[in-house]
Amino acid sequence: MTQTQSTKTATAPAIYSLTIAPACVLRGRSAIAQAGDAIARFGKRPLIVGGSNSLAAAQPYLQPILEQQQLQSAETQYGNDCSERGLETLREAAQTHQADFIIGVGGGKALDAAKLVAHQCKIPIATIPTSAATCAAWTALSNIYSEQGAFQYDVTLARCPDLLILDYGLIQTAPQRTLVAGIGDAIAKWYEASVSSGHSEQTLIISAVQQARILRDILFQKSAAALKEPGSETWQEVTDAAVLLAGVIGGIGGAQCRTVAAHAVHNGLTHLLASHGTLHGEKVAYGILVQLRLEEMLQNNQLAASARQQLLKFYAEIGLPQTLDNLGLGDITIAELQRAADIACNPNSDIHRLPFKVVPQQLMAAMVSTTAPVGELKIKN
Repeated sequence: MTQTQSTKTATAPAIYSLTIAPACVLRGRSAIAQAGDAIARFGKRPLIVGGSNSLAAAQPYLQPILEQQQLQSAETQYGNDCSERGLETLREAAQTHQADFIIGVGGGKALDAAKLVAHQCKIPIATIPTSAATCAAWTALSNIYSEQGAFQYDVTLARCPDLLILDYGLIQTAPQRTLVAGIGDAIAKWYEASVSSGHSEQTLIISAVQQARILRDILFQKSAAALKEPGSETWQEVTDAAVLLAGVIGGIGGAQCRTVAAHAVHNGLTHLLASHGTLHGEKVAYGILVQLRLEEMLQNNQLAASARQQLLKFYAEIGLPQTLDNLGLGDITIAELQRAADIACNPNSDIHRLPFKVVPQQLMAAMVSTTAPVGELKIKN
């Protein structure tokens, strides 16, 4: 008796790609000085990408290593923003230099540009943050801006950096304001991940949300002391929290734990020229207050109201902005506020990860009432 075999093809299980962490992280007060071998394994012709100030700050740390390893390096500036035009110039520089790897030096936009050029050229990337203002040195993500500094879109990269060098001595040369901004950007992880993914039953997302809570607690407990003692052990721990632990959360949790309303508000504000004097994390910190205000106004969420009051006290203690006026936006017109709100609420915005619908008029009401007493100005759905 002949048996007939089924010709049906089983559906292949879904495969999820995880880009959790850099392949190697070196951290310490003299991390760059001890990173020669780790850097040289990538090749002989690095292109060093950064801003003018960052390249100058890193030069005394990096140049001895380049000479010691006999690397034939070239430097190029990424421009004012990580823009499509700037990226084209960087790709040309990499080709002209025949670069076999990239060293990204600087803050968020410089590192985003360096990571994306390495991704596009299919060569390794080492990141060296010069401040603790963001977790960009860690992540497999680059944000693209217009030539005028307005957020456009983000690009998911194939992997996290091949090497991250966190040198506390170099980080300490940055203005303290950058660490304050980094605290604002990092603490947003809890407020965004908990509202978007707090009810998830997925193991890694549960882990990411809980790590975000731990990150928040560390920053609440240690930030004020760290800012009073730059370079101290507590300062190093807060730097680790802002640059490394914040990156871990985005890596484990992915897009679901990365951004919600706070970053959406940031993205909208970047389209206002008057906002360009403030740092990424400062806008995000203000955006957390806006998100909590939305939860309070639209859902009568008393936990959100209490969290907002707690954050206002914390912000006052360490110097994060609480209002549009603190961001230098106290004189913007209603039309400009409407524009920022419209962009923050566009159909593809992360603000729609909130468990309730938000329209621009509601967002505008929240944006102008971040310091309102609890219970004031409630809006019903």
